[in-house]
Amino acid sequence: MLKAQTPFLLQSGRVLARRCYASTATGTAATEIKKTALYDFHKQLGGKMVPFAGYSMPVLYSSKGILNSHLHTRANASLFDVSHMLQTRVVGKDRHAFFESLVVADLQNLPVHQGTLSVFTNEQGGIIDDTIIMQHPDSLYVVSNAGCAEKDLAHIRHHLGVFQSKGGDVDVQVIEDHSLIALQGPKAASVLEALVNKSLNDLAFMSSRFMDVAGVPCHVARSGYTGEDGFELSVPTSEIVAVTEKILSHPAVEMAGLGARDSLRLEAGLCLYGHDMDDTITPVEAGLTWTIAKTRREKGGFLGADKILPQIKGGVTRRRVGLLVEGAPAREGAEILDGEGNIIGKVTSGCPSPCLKKNIAMGYVQNGFHKKGTPLTVKVRNKLQKGEVAKMPFVESKYHK
Repeated sequence: MLKAQTPFLLQSGRVLARRCYASTATGTAATEIKKTALYDFHKQLGGKMVPFAGYSMPVLYSSKGILNSHLHTRANASLFDVSHMLQTRVVGKDRHAFFESLVVADLQNLPVHQGTLSVFTNEQGGIIDDTIIMQHPDSLYVVSNAGCAEKDLAHIRHHLGVFQSKGGDVDVQVIEDHSLIALQGPKAASVLEALVNKSLNDLAFMSSRFMDVAGVPCHVARSGYTGEDGFELSVPTSEIVAVTEKILSHPAVEMAGLGARDSLRLEAGLCLYGHDMDDTITPVEAGLTWTIAKTRREKGGFLGADKILPQIKGGVTRRRVGLLVEGAPAREGAEILDGEGNIIGKVTSGCPSPCLKKNIAMGYVQNGFHKKGTPLTVKVRNKLQKGEVAKMPFVESKYHK
């Protein structure tokens, strides 16, 4: 999951364009710029810091541009600081019932140490945020977007109060003493195995364990948002610099910033909250019907279920699709037209693909124009360019099974 205020277009590793969004989009005042525990470390490594979701975060490093970082991640391993993301713990014997009222996942039947991607929904069926939920023996570990942190917490706490007032045994705790880093790429496993002194082959995608990394107790989840094999490590903040340095001591690992993370997730066909999904778009429209567990489809019980569940069988009027576009890259907001010149949708994310060397994009089109290979036209800088609907992910995912 990634809530971007600053998507980047790429060419030879240089930043071509940057879109900045009003602070109201993230719920964070523009003057309240926070720093992660790795801020000074980023600066020492030549990180170019930009405002992102209320934090000062590295978009790239002077020794390696966005394009090179992207390709390095696909071939080796990169380390991303994602400490700005919201980490919470849900406890109490009624934790599953409470959280299932907010998300579309089946948490009652989720095996211990397994995780799932899910979404918070509102009463209208729109997506408040996307989130990763891990099942622990005595709690739920939840990671959600930094840009939605205030909104998410307000939403959770409102419903928590109602649930508790009815006698529910549950509480939600913000984890403030741990930082979060993501090690991503085909060499990520071998790098981490050297620091935990054991094979990680039996740790499948979307599963987690508590283990010592370089002697430091950490929560390690085999997950990420690049399409590559990788891990997200929740590390005691007091030890985050030391653990980061240990990981970087491996010759296959380099630091990477937000720019590469954005282009990697787009190649992987993964949504960017606030762009490819928002509180007016339902999971079915966003192509995330698979996140709605079978038991939840049968019983509902989550906010907006009366709007969302009928869409699964009855269909929707718009669908998220992948696009290949000729000419200049199609940026967010670009109009999508049919063969007769009628506007049938718009682009929500787009950039040149460093791996495919083609312009890729994501957007919404009217139902009926969503099938792979459907020819479309995209209006870029007032120029009509040929495009077609493409299967996602654009680059094959390499998750460890």
